[in-house]
Amino acid sequence: QVRIRLEDRKLDVKPSEMRARSESRISPVSFREALEPAGTSLIAEAKRASPSRGVLRDPYDPAALAAEYEAAGARAVSVLTEPDFFGGAPEHLEAASRAIELPVLRKDFLVDPYQCWEAKVWGASAALLIVAALDDALLHDLYALLEEIGLDALVEVHDEKEAERALNLPVSILGVNNRDLATFETDRTVTARIGALAPADVSLVSESGIHSRDHVLEVERAGACAILVGEALLRSERPGDTARELIGADAEGAA
Repeated sequence: QVRIRLEDRKLDVKPSEMRARSESRISPVSFREALEPAGTSLIAEAKRASPSRGVLRDPYDPAALAAEYEAAGARAVSVLTEPDFFGGAPEHLEAASRAIELPVLRKDFLVDPYQCWEAKVWGASAALLIVAALDDALLHDLYALLEEIGLDALVEVHDEKEAERALNLPVSILGVNNRDLATFETDRTVTARIGALAPADVSLVSESGIHSRDHVLEVERAGACAILVGEALLRSERPGDTARELIGADAEGAA
């Protein structure tokens, strides 16, 4: 489905034109550097729906959500642009990136260089590369292209075999998705298992299955320097308060 939609977009804006547009954009805020300060960095997600949970937020305002996340202490924002299964759109990423000063991650199924150029044009600082969806040659090419155009890559893996493939790249940010793609069940011990394989200079991001401060502390102990959280925030009546709870901001303020 992603590939079908992509061909339609290429008819609207030719690849040469999209590339030229990306080259004219200034370098974005560094996603990698946003994850470097002490403490667990929260990458807060904006998405309307998910395949496993259905509609998560209605009404859905990605710009307002991004601003609330920024005020709560998130260090980056992830925005879904995939329309069929996550209710995303390019306009969501554009609106979020205009609303905040934080770096924004384009979260989608990237399978073509065109999507890397799109990400920069739409205001992203980084893009997601899912190892399970790419062969080694395409993974390498997309990673190199993102680096060339000044975007960071969050390289996502689900198991040790995928981690080995990812670590053949000069990867700087490794995302560990704790969700099993076949069953949709989550297991946070996946972060610990893959964290043991990652070099010390790689920023480890734990994704999925994080709903409480205890969960955050658990993946911190496993080596994660950042967490990517969507559902717990999107189902909350007060996403900003939930974000503060996850990163321990309330406890720090009380201390």
